Amino acid sequence: MFDHCLYFNTTALARLLEREWATAFKPFGLTPSQAFMLRVVLARPGLLQSELAEELAISRSTASRTLDGLQKLGFLERRATERDGREAAIEPTTAAASIKEGLNMASGEVTRRLKKALQVDQFEDTVSKLKKTRAILE
Repeated sequence: MFDHCLYFNTTALARLLEREWATAFKPFGLTPSQAFMLRVVLARPGLLQSELAEELAISRSTASRTLDGLQKLGFLERRATERDGREAAIEPTTAAASIKEGLNMASGEVTRRLKKALQVDQFEDTVSKLKKTRAILE
């Protein structure tokens, strides 16, 4: 019935992938959204909330809610900046730095499993096509 429906098929795929990454990040007490955001903050400390939202292709309000959760867990701090008085720079804490390698390894393991299941060429082609489709529709 939905063989040619982009919405149905991408949403069904998103649910499957959500479960994969939820399992991977559960030992850290993080949701996939929190873990991916924290990985960006760890890789690029000092980003403004708007820059972080853009990097993750989410709204500023969604970024704010996820940041609030990570701040409550003690993984990041918001610091005033001279660069933009309306927003704070997002900085990882030492607690976040201590799990950085583990987060990256957990995510990498999921990616390795998916590449094995799909074959590397199909995996890379799928990711490339999804990125192109997203860019066209933005």
